[in-house]
Amino acid sequence: MTTDEMVVDVSQDWLLACDVQQGFMQSPCMASDFLDYSARCRQVRALGGDCYNFIPLNDNSLALVVGDASGKGLAAALMIANVQASVRTAALFTGDDLAALLKVVNHQAYASSSEDRFATLFYGVLDGSTRTLRYVNAGHNPPVVIRRDGSVHWLETTGAPVGLFADSDYGEGIVKLETGDLLIAFTDGLVEARNQAGEEWGVQGLLKAAACGAQCSQDAGGLVNLIFNTMDGFSQGHQTDDATLAVVRVGSRVL
Repeated sequence: MTTDEMVVDVSQDWLLACDVQQGFMQSPCMASDFLDYSARCRQVRALGGDCYNFIPLNDNSLALVVGDASGKGLAAALMIANVQASVRTAALFTGDDLAALLKVVNHQAYASSSEDRFATLFYGVLDGSTRTLRYVNAGHNPPVVIRRDGSVHWLETTGAPVGLFADSDYGEGIVKLETGDLLIAFTDGLVEARNQAGEEWGVQGLLKAAACGAQCSQDAGGLVNLIFNTMDGFSQGHQTDDATLAVVRVGSRVL
């Protein structure tokens, strides 16, 4: 095989890998009587270490996954792909035990990655029957529930990032949801965007943008666009890390 042929093969493999990763993260913008949800992952390179998933469950529930692998590029993409696959497999066997699910994912991530590789991960289940959010948070940026009255509830860490330690325990949190509540999950690339003066956009920038969209009655897809556009306006489009955002708005009907 010639050098040119090898370059072509590598390029084709790279494009295929990009397609596979994007296939894991289709850009949903879905609505039901209970939930309206949307997300976007914008990477710095063709392959990246962020992920999100919306997983419809069989009992009128929706699972939300947002993760961020350490590092960038191909190595981070392989790590987060492994975590995504582990989450889906573990969910088949651990049922409603979210803490057990993360324990399985952590074990798999630790066993299949090098010592310097880990991932932060948020996994939440929104239940349309009980109108609750149950969640576990493996070292991830705390997502936020923004109430209709403007109050905020942060979904703090309940355990270590997956892959960091051989045996980690995780706690489960639960939040009651009301009509009009917003759930916003994100990776650090979103809030760590900087302007020319070196100032971070930060969680306050995110909260202000979300509040503006909520006041304008934006749907989930519109909120995702507004938040990214506001971040870009602050940083003048300069992005140094993968940025992922997932938005869920709670509807009025109980399933």
